[in-house]
Amino acid sequence: MATLTIMIVIAFVVGYACIATESLTKVNKAAIALLMFVACWTLYMFDPMQYLQLMHPDYTGGVAGMAEKVTSIIQEHLGDTSTTLFFLMGAMTIVEIVDQNGGFNWVRKAMKTKTKRALLWRIAFMTFILSAILDNLTTSIVMIMILRKLVSDREDRLIYAALVVIAANSGGAFSPIGDVTTIMLWNKGLITAAGVISEILIPSLVSMIIPALILQYHLKGELHMPDANDGKASDLGDFTETQRKIVFVLGVGGLMFVPIFKSITHLPPFVGILLVLGVLWTTTEVFYRHLHRGHDDEGTQKRVTNLLSRVDMSTILFFLGILMAVACLSEVGVLAAMGKGLNEVFDGNHYLVTGIIGVLSSIVDNVPLVAGCMGMYPVAATGDMAVDGIFWQLLAYCAGVGGSMLIIGSAAGVVVMGLEKITFGWYMKKITWIAFVGYLAGIISYYLLRTFIISTPL
Repeated sequence: MATLTIMIVIAFVVGYACIATESLTKVNKAAIALLMFVACWTLYMFDPMQYLQLMHPDYTGGVAGMAEKVTSIIQEHLGDTSTTLFFLMGAMTIVEIVDQNGGFNWVRKAMKTKTKRALLWRIAFMTFILSAILDNLTTSIVMIMILRKLVSDREDRLIYAALVVIAANSGGAFSPIGDVTTIMLWNKGLITAAGVISEILIPSLVSMIIPALILQYHLKGELHMPDANDGKASDLGDFTETQRKIVFVLGVGGLMFVPIFKSITHLPPFVGILLVLGVLWTTTEVFYRHLHRGHDDEGTQKRVTNLLSRVDMSTILFFLGILMAVACLSEVGVLAAMGKGLNEVFDGNHYLVTGIIGVLSSIVDNVPLVAGCMGMYPVAATGDMAVDGIFWQLLAYCAGVGGSMLIIGSAAGVVVMGLEKITFGWYMKKITWIAFVGYLAGIISYYLLRTFIISTPL
């Protein structure tokens, strides 16, 4: 391996280590990701010709056209990355609009029960379903906020919070819009909405139900809920009950409509998200115009123009930096070499390869892992590597569900860790083995499904 390539890999590994130890360095991972992106491509430019000859053998522009060619390569990668970023920004804004205008209040009402175990199952399935429609990060935040109003005992709430992490990651894994990694695979055309839902739904359910069965034995007795006075006006927003329902249906129903829109128009998914955002934005503006006619200063805090400032731009910039840094590794041939090496070591066993990737995703962020795999393995016309093939579907499952094994292994885990002050040690001692059992059971169920039920090769 050339010295320059080694330097690029070192820059990536050092940056990755800083991202993984964000809690120690106290430096936001988005800042590190952006520096990593710039460092990798700057090193690339010290001798781009060797990489152009390696990865683009048809290039004939010589030294004179080198800079222009590299610029076009970066712009091409940026275009692919931007489809994911715009999708995320649109989805995050839609969820923020629904939440701030009281659209999720019905979720808390649906949670009412008298026993701790009954609440556990309601939390599990509600989280699972919502994370498939929304995203696991947003769903985790919504569910933790609801749990705080329903469960006063901290020890019990930690058990529920751990289940929220597991259920959110499992629910996001089978949905094309439920997790950043599935969004990436779907955007790239490696999985289809119908394919991933029909074949990963059962393994995802298994990976959630088995941990829930185990965790229910940690909870006994009656649940003493505070009186559910749903009612602070600030929680309900400025809209009427009917208007809140309209906002909820347009927002959540719109997110569910995005895969249908893509199948009808064949446009990229982010176009469908922007359509939903535009419709929801227009609707809320009409509601506020009638609600505050003659009082322009009222209600502005919950209008979309103000809510846009609440979208987590650091997350968006983190994905930009990490995906563009991975693109550089792809352009220097590192990912292709790694993919070939993994296949040789495991003799092409994609269950082992993706299973290990899933375990790794509990230690490091699953976004660059999936981005790396997308660069390592070419899409085939038929077989395991075809669109909706075993490899890509298992990758969606393993990268999503595998993150539950450690509290820092997923965006959902990190946010719950912060909200509930869960320690790394407590989660590893109490929950890791439970999540791992569910993870393995899901892989086994997928194997049985593909071997004995869906036996026809793709």
